[in-house]
Amino acid sequence: MDYKELMKKDAFAAEVGITLEDVAPGSATAKLTIEKRHLNAYGVAQGGSIFTLADFALAAAVNAHGILAFSMQSDIRYLESAFEGDVLTATAEETLLRKRIAQYHISVKRQDGTEVAIFDAICYRKQG
Repeated sequence: MDYKELMKKDAFAAEVGITLEDVAPGSATAKLTIEKRHLNAYGVAQGGSIFTLADFALAAAVNAHGILAFSMQSDIRYLESAFEGDVLTATAEETLLRKRIAQYHISVKRQDGTEVAIFDAICYRKQG
């Protein structure tokens, strides 16, 4: 199955402007260019837009195994601000894979390599 094509069906990610750059079982890379619509009242990227980018990379990576999976817990730490024009890249990497549980670490970086956020998640893998 082509998981890159499957993830294009994510209407919310498409509406936000997220693109999937690469996906394989256990890993994925997604991008988002910060636009005016992603900014909060202070002119910096809304945390929810960064969370959505990281969560989308997670979903692509964990579901690329071919088993439907859902996030049970996701934690994000914001390290730097992002601004209009910044291109953010979320890279998801699997750190644990079991029959029903998987764990992931997602790094979100600006185009200059500065880490903007760290996102960790535990997913439930639905069997049958």
